[in-house]
Amino acid sequence: MPELPEVETVRRGLAPAMEGAVIARAEVNRPDLRWPFPDRMAERLSGQRVAQLRRRSKYILADLSSGETLLIHLGMSGRMTVSGDPLGQFVHDHPMPEKHDHVVLHMDNGARITFNDPRRFGAMDLMPTATAEQHKLLAVLGPEPLGNDFHEDHLIAAFKGRNTPVKSALLDQGIVAGLGNIYVCEALYRARIDPRRKAGRISATRTAALVPIIRQVLTDAIAAGGSSLRDFRQADGELGYFQHSFDVYGRENDPCRTPGCTATIRRIVQSGRSSFYCPTCQR
Repeated sequence: MPELPEVETVRRGLAPAMEGAVIARAEVNRPDLRWPFPDRMAERLSGQRVAQLRRRSKYILADLSSGETLLIHLGMSGRMTVSGDPLGQFVHDHPMPEKHDHVVLHMDNGARITFNDPRRFGAMDLMPTATAEQHKLLAVLGPEPLGNDFHEDHLIAAFKGRNTPVKSALLDQGIVAGLGNIYVCEALYRARIDPRRKAGRISATRTAALVPIIRQVLTDAIAAGGSSLRDFRQADGELGYFQHSFDVYGRENDPCRTPGCTATIRRIVQSGRSSFYCPTCQR
């Protein structure tokens, strides 16, 4: 499932074609994805100007001139791609429609935004912009890891007395929003913290050091266009490249990249998810 860097990469790719433009016509080709689309979604989107395209955790939010916000979640296999952009940002002509093109936004500037989702685990919803943060999917989220509310004191307080593994704690979207399996594994490797260590037993000093490390991992991933493991594509259809920089994720039995370390990367399963780590470097 796309994590924060992938979603942010898509948002940045969509913004030149969507922000300030009008959705001349919205085409909705099925009644639902993970859950039913809101009533009259095509009608409510058509004719609306996109005032702002933003991100909250793993969700893309399009604020509309109608006073509503379109919430978009890519799910496991969802892609949002741009074609026919008159600004010259995208070289692709409009492709022929595909079987899983579930929502298509025809912009008044000539761009076409296509949401394609073969597995249909994605989702869309409409909500009042003024109360968007109260939406059931957003209200439970913790601070953005690249924002000012994610700081040392917050993470130290969140970990205090917590008896769950640090890997599970960082995947808790109520503690920090947008982190997923890939980037937690990578951050814990850079921080030299064993993913099995109980969050409440990590010193305040080491916990504080995690904050800039998490930010740097995410920043590096965004700069590389995210990670393409199976389905993810950027808004122009290109692959992300951060997977070529993984230190531990997906590298079971490969040598540790820390100079002088002779260990190999191990994989364990925690709460049904694979964790990758170096048994020598991470304590």
